Amino acid sequence: MSSTDDYVPPKVWTWNKASGGQFANINRPIAGATHEKDLPVGRHPLQLYSLGTPNGVKVTVMLEELLALGHGGAEYDAWLVRIRDGEQFGSGFVAVNPNSKIPALLDRSGPTPVRVFESGAILTYLAEKFGAFLPREPGPRAECLSWLFWQMGSAPYLGGGFGHFYAYAPSKMEYPIDRFAMEVKRQLDVLDRRLAESEYVAGPDYTIADMAIWPWYGGLAKGWLYGAGEFLDVGSYRNVQRWTETIWQRPAVKRGRMVNRVQGDPSEQLRERHDASDFELRTEDKIGGG
Repeated sequence: MSSTDDYVPPKVWTWNKASGGQFANINRPIAGATHEKDLPVGRHPLQLYSLGTPNGVKVTVMLEELLALGHGGAEYDAWLVRIRDGEQFGSGFVAVNPNSKIPALLDRSGPTPVRVFESGAILTYLAEKFGAFLPREPGPRAECLSWLFWQMGSAPYLGGGFGHFYAYAPSKMEYPIDRFAMEVKRQLDVLDRRLAESEYVAGPDYTIADMAIWPWYGGLAKGWLYGAGEFLDVGSYRNVQRWTETIWQRPAVKRGRMVNRVQGDPSEQLRERHDASDFELRTEDKIGGG
């Protein structure tokens, strides 16, 4: 990969396997399965195949919030998908999500299993299935969905753009880091201005819009993403900070962030979740897993 000013794109792009940095072993320009592997299936109605990234956390937070409300049908098995090992390219996973990205959900509660992929689609599906965290009135519903889709469109700039070039690219390059830092700070300002006039993102009530945005922008505000808190001056976004802490105090959010987590404090890592008691009995500090 060239980091100089003299790069001229070829007429037809070809894949250079050596240009992928630390993700070179899993990045490729084609879709589909690379190997045969069936997915495990547990005893609960909902089967989640995921990893504790911001996109994965959205769904586990939603499921834990539903359970906290008493929706027993939201009981779930959360299976760990190690994306750096290419497990998302197994045939079973591709059958649930042809895009080979986590999270992927299989709802086995009915006579025919229903697959749902893309985190925003999963949040909306669960909200509609259980009648929770998505307003029913047209105006509030539109506001909630607008902010949900704002997150879907914005996060790639934060993760795939800023996060990649700031934290993961093989070399540091000023132009892409500056370009994506500018956009991330603009997004933080959009969110900060909204939260200056509203307790939660979509209005006075906590919704799936908050669940979608918090793991990304709340995580950035907490200094959890890319070690970039100081670089982006996240402390100056006072309303984002207030909202971040408000949501972080919710017990279901704390539980949801533990599920499928493989980094950080072992007491906050629940690699797989198959029962509510797992939060007390099966975290990494208790089972000594690797």
